[in-house]
Amino acid sequence: MREALAEARAALGTGDVPIGAVVVDGDGAVLGRGRNVREAEADPTGHAEVVALRAAARARGEWRLDGCTLVVTLEPCTMCAGAAVLSRVDRVVLGAWDDKAGAVGSLWDVVRDRRLNHRPEVVAGVLAPDSAALLEDFFRAHRP
Repeated sequence: MREALAEARAALGTGDVPIGAVVVDGDGAVLGRGRNVREAEADPTGHAEVVALRAAARARGEWRLDGCTLVVTLEPCTMCAGAAVLSRVDRVVLGAWDDKAGAVGSLWDVVRDRRLNHRPEVVAGVLAPDSAALLEDFFRAHRP
């Protein structure tokens, strides 16, 4: 999670919401890193999780990321939760919950939907205060 937090902090320089993600393999090696780049790249799909999953797939040379863990500072949205399912990661580790748009247990629960053919394990609340503080500071500075 500390690696994901470092990615989140790096997003601050581009004006993007500070969310970071990493994908690690079963040995703990980082295969992919990502931070929000929606503003920097004018990309609506430029969420930290998608960026990290794409990088990990490139590093692995295939789209299936079985045996891997997606670590992200904020609960993934529906798009990112879907990407986690479709990439076949074994688990999703998240920091802070997102009561407004979260899709890993708070608003929706895409990753544990029994109708889907893959359901990653969810580990929540890892360094949640650090993740939440980073977001709160960002929004306090950007909203009146």
